[in-house]
Amino acid sequence: EDVDVPSRRVLITGATGLLGRAVFKEFKENNWNAVGCGFRRAQPRFEHVNLLDSIAVHDIIHDFQPHVIVHCAAERRPDVVEGQPDAASQLNVAASANLAKEAAGVGAFLIYISTDYVFDGTSPPYKETDVPNPLNLYGKTKLEGEKAVLENNEETAVLRIPVLYGEVERLEESAVTVMFDKVQFSNKSANMDHWQQRFPTNVKDVAAVCRQLAEKRMLDPSIKGTFHWSGNEQMTKYEMACAIADAFNLPSSHLRPITDSPVVGALRPKNAQLDCSKLEMLGIGQRTPFRAGIRESLWPFLVDKRWRQTVFH
Repeated sequence: EDVDVPSRRVLITGATGLLGRAVFKEFKENNWNAVGCGFRRAQPRFEHVNLLDSIAVHDIIHDFQPHVIVHCAAERRPDVVEGQPDAASQLNVAASANLAKEAAGVGAFLIYISTDYVFDGTSPPYKETDVPNPLNLYGKTKLEGEKAVLENNEETAVLRIPVLYGEVERLEESAVTVMFDKVQFSNKSANMDHWQQRFPTNVKDVAAVCRQLAEKRMLDPSIKGTFHWSGNEQMTKYEMACAIADAFNLPSSHLRPITDSPVVGALRPKNAQLDCSKLEMLGIGQRTPFRAGIRESLWPFLVDKRWRQTVFH
C-alpha cells in the first residue's frame, strides 16, 4: 500500500533534544514530512548528522530538499559554554552560518532558535528592535549565531525564547524540571534563587510557534527577521519550585528563597523579559499555563505516586 507522504518538508536539527523533540512532533502531527537529525542520541529515530561536518550537512539538505529548517541544536548551558568556549562557538556560530548557506542553496526557510540571554536584563521588556548586550558567553555565541545566519541568508527567521521546560527524558534536561527532586525530598532544606526573573516556556508552545511561522511564511515571503516568543508568567526559580510543589500537593516550607544575585557560574541577566507582540499581531502563538504544563511534564518523575493518584485521577 502506498503511504501518503505529506508534500511539505521540514528538517529539524537537535531533534533529540528537549525542544527538538517537541518541534519534530508538532510538524509531524500537522501533516508535514518531518526529518529530524541529531548527534549523540540520533539512532534509530533520527538521522545521525554531525553539524560541524559541512559535507554531511550539505548532503542531507540536498537529498531531502526541505522547505523549512528549524535549527534547534545548540550548546545552551551557560556554564558549559564558559568552560568550552571553542566547542560552543563551533556549534552555535560556525555550524549555524553553514546551515544558513545550505538553506539558501535549496531555497529553504531557516528558523534559527536564539535566546533571551542576548539581553543584559536591565530594561525589560525587550522588543526585537532593542539593542542586545549579552552578559555571558552563551548569550554572545547565540548573538553571533544570529548575525551569522542573517549575513549568510537574509530570508532567515531568528526566534528568541527564554528558559524552556516540557516532557523531559531526564530531569536535568531543563533548568525548570531539574528542581523537582529538591521539591520532592522535603526532609532537607533547599536554597532557591529568588533574584532572577524568568518566564518559563513550554516547548510545545515554541514548537507551535515554529510551525505557525513556517506555514505563514509559505504564504507570505515577507515573514523573516527577528521574533520573540515567551510564556507570560513571571517567576523566580524559587517561585517555580513553589508552583511545582503546589501542582503536586507537596510541601514547600523547606524551600528557601535566596534574594542575592548569584556569585558562581556565568553571569545571568536579572530580567530579560521578551515582548512578544510582533508574533501576537501576526496571530501566531499559544501559551500553556505553567501549573498545567509542569504537572504534565513532571508526573512521570513523581516518586510517591500511590496516594496522589486520588488527587489527580
